[in-house]
Amino acid sequence: MTTIAPIAAAKQAVRSGLPRVGVLLVNLGTPDTADAPGVRVYLKEFLSDARVIEDQGLIWQFVLNGIILRTRPRAKARDYLKIWNTQRNESPLKTITRSQSDKLGAMLSDRDHVTVEWAMRYGNPSIKSGVDALIAKGCDRILAVPLYPQYSAATSATVCDEVFRVLARLRAQPTLRVTPPYYEDEAYIEALATSIETHLASLPFKPELIVASFHGMPKAYVDKGDPYQGQCVATTEALRRRLGMDETKLLLTFQSRFGFDEWLQPYTDKTMERLAKEGVRRIAVVTPGFSADCLETLEEIAQENAEIFKHNGGEQFSAIPCLNDSDPGMDVIRTLVLRELQGWI
Repeated sequence: MTTIAPIAAAKQAVRSGLPRVGVLLVNLGTPDTADAPGVRVYLKEFLSDARVIEDQGLIWQFVLNGIILRTRPRAKARDYLKIWNTQRNESPLKTITRSQSDKLGAMLSDRDHVTVEWAMRYGNPSIKSGVDALIAKGCDRILAVPLYPQYSAATSATVCDEVFRVLARLRAQPTLRVTPPYYEDEAYIEALATSIETHLASLPFKPELIVASFHGMPKAYVDKGDPYQGQCVATTEALRRRLGMDETKLLLTFQSRFGFDEWLQPYTDKTMERLAKEGVRRIAVVTPGFSADCLETLEEIAQENAEIFKHNGGEQFSAIPCLNDSDPGMDVIRTLVLRELQGWI
């Protein structure tokens, strides 16, 4: 029955003349609630993905179910509460991604036969619900947009995996396209640079340097061929050229590691500690790998790493917001989408 309903809805939508081309924005995901049960459900889905934790064997199953899911949800729930959108009772990532979808829809309203939906890879709204919604509106062509500037198997690829799984259950599949990574796209680099310059101009102090912090990854994944690290380097180098900075003024680091394996270095938290101890007193941090502010930017960077920096002698710290649904950020998404929709609209 789950495959018949979308098909019937699609036929009805086609007869009614509704849009036929769908755009699905997808971000990583978020718990539905900022409490231990909600975080546990989210972590279970996230950490059970073989793209995220490649070895899903018995040892990992014991660690995940016997240790992590028993201890980590309560602590992470406290972190989520620090940044939670209490007015909507949801995480900022959900609020921002919805707004990105709404604004993109408005931007494309003058294009015939285009409709926009949004989804999360883990949690809600699910990719299945997004695909079903587009099919119900008569879309026989779908552009999936993983909102990750830099490709990695643990982010971009797993979005594709889930979209393919959803389509695999359908007899009448829509035609699918996926936007490529945009780690050194001119529009993206210009938007990042503009947001950095605008933010720095608003500060009551002048940072001595800027740290570009990207989400971490086990080094073994890169050794196996994941291009993520190289694309982070390319983004940082393009930003340096645009801002007229060298590697001493715009540093590259990696955050959010866990477990005992070696992750990509240098580590953001260790860099904060080192810089403060070396006498750096004023710093700003940008997170170019995130298209929307979330736990990793609002809590881990703006709060946790700010505390590390100040605890070790730093004085002034500023976290530069992600592009989010700002005008420059939306211009990036619109540029990517229109480029990939050529021939369809």
